[in-house]
Amino acid sequence: MNIQSAEVLVSSPGRNFVTLRITTDDGFTGLGDATLNGRELAAAAYLTEHVVPLLIGRDASRIEDTWQYLYRGAYWRRGPVTMAAIAAVDTALWDIKAKAAGMPLYQLLGGRSRDGLLVYGHASGVDVPELFDSIREHMDEGYRAIRIQTGIPGLPSVYGVAHSSNAAAGTAAGSDARYDYEPARRSALPVEETWDTRAYLRHIPTVFEAVRNEFGPELPLLHDAHHRLTPIQAAKLGKSLEPYDLFWLEDVTPAENQAVLRRVREHTTTPLAIGEVFNTIWDYRELFEEQLIDYVRSPVTHAGGITGLRRIFDFAAVYQIKSGAHGPTDVSPVGLAAAIHLGLSIPNFGIQEYMQHAPVTHEVFRTTYTFENGMLNPSDAPGLGVDYDDEVAAAHPYSGAYLPVNRLLDGSMHDW
Repeated sequence: MNIQSAEVLVSSPGRNFVTLRITTDDGFTGLGDATLNGRELAAAAYLTEHVVPLLIGRDASRIEDTWQYLYRGAYWRRGPVTMAAIAAVDTALWDIKAKAAGMPLYQLLGGRSRDGLLVYGHASGVDVPELFDSIREHMDEGYRAIRIQTGIPGLPSVYGVAHSSNAAAGTAAGSDARYDYEPARRSALPVEETWDTRAYLRHIPTVFEAVRNEFGPELPLLHDAHHRLTPIQAAKLGKSLEPYDLFWLEDVTPAENQAVLRRVREHTTTPLAIGEVFNTIWDYRELFEEQLIDYVRSPVTHAGGITGLRRIFDFAAVYQIKSGAHGPTDVSPVGLAAAIHLGLSIPNFGIQEYMQHAPVTHEVFRTTYTFENGMLNPSDAPGLGVDYDDEVAAAHPYSGAYLPVNRLLDGSMHDW
């Protein structure tokens, strides 16, 4: 079962996606996701120019060997572009292997460890009444856990907070999309946002107090600080949110320096989730060994595929740390399907982020997974259960888009 061809497919049905399709000499095809939000063409070029030529003629069944070949053989290891490319190859090969076996992928990964994947959705509003409306909408759709993001008084826009129209926040990917549906905007330069940490730290605890008073103690609530705090600011936020029993507090501070999480852990018992921008197991070593976090946020798409992320989850399980895979719309339906199969099989699943793709996205990516009663489930179709429609994709060519950048009130650059 040798690889006959490997095609890099770049399309923009609602937002930009990079998809790898591998075909074997006996007619099996597999899909992988290499989407890197705002840097899609870098991943596409890496695949086209440096990876695809290495794949032709290789045995498609040798998944681990191919992973090691692409990771260890490149010399310049790690990084988001390299790991997204490896992820696409790895996921496509798992898709092929499961199709050749005639079974859904999760069966090859050990079978079910649970009946389905609990997911959380994104509720937001520019103010508390609008936030309440968004929470109710998500609950009506079946979500049983909800991320809470809200506007900050005095700031015109904040990451993750929906705007009712694109006029308020620039042009979003997909002209009818709300801001938090896809924050990358079609523009020549990134949109600049403004940030005020002190205003944020004052406001967020009052929001969670209002949400708990309105919706009660049972609804699991999550919040994303999006890397914007120093360690002591993060510790302060975690402590101030303790009365509201968060499921997790996400990305409180940039974690490239893993030791900074010790300061946060010293001051709060609020569970911490980290890692959507991490790419390898090495990014997590200190965080795991010192038990500085509670949930792993890396997606299949950016952490070396199913092989790479499974390795991270297995390491995390040693320290009673659970999964919480990244799953916004910048992970394609292929990447989400891979996360569903992996999450269904691992023993230390925690929760899955699930931000529903636009209808036009599903015209290109024909999926078979289902969302019901707050849970995602794969179908029993062989492989990942996702097909790619070339004809529809051709009507949605790539269109450059940037994620915003962030500045403090004095004009200096800040983490976004």
